[in-house]
Amino acid sequence: MQEIKRFSLVKPTTQTPFHVDFDWWKNQEKNWRVYLVSYLCPEHHAAFADSTGVTMIDWIDPETAEVHSVDGLQHVLMTHCAKQPGFVTLNTSLVDAVFRLLLANGNNPLTPIQLGEATGRPPETILRTLAGSTVYKGIRPLQS
Repeated sequence: MQEIKRFSLVKPTTQTPFHVDFDWWKNQEKNWRVYLVSYLCPEHHAAFADSTGVTMIDWIDPETAEVHSVDGLQHVLMTHCAKQPGFVTLNTSLVDAVFRLLLANGNNPLTPIQLGEATGRPPETILRTLAGSTVYKGIRPLQS
């Protein structure tokens, strides 16, 4: 029996952390890896263009020294591609910029205030976009 996730009725604020909910992707029957490939730098895009499987690698969190098993594609995105100039620009759409930042941050939750600092966009605009009834790219408030 699949567990049904229930979301809080508490309204998110600019202090509420958001993350990418990969269970949302599974429930939507969408392949998030397709989106990841589109965000790779040209060097790695070519390397992963013909990749059909998921390669898991061990990644050590530089702040906590915890070892996490991560998708190799996500790892390359986080450690290399996300650090390239132009990964997130003022011309990147708001939802795309937030999605990219969360992935580049290892999907560690970020508040609209932190996302605003990183994107140069007002936290209130980010909050209104992410806290609405539509879920964009699986970006949801972190449930405690």
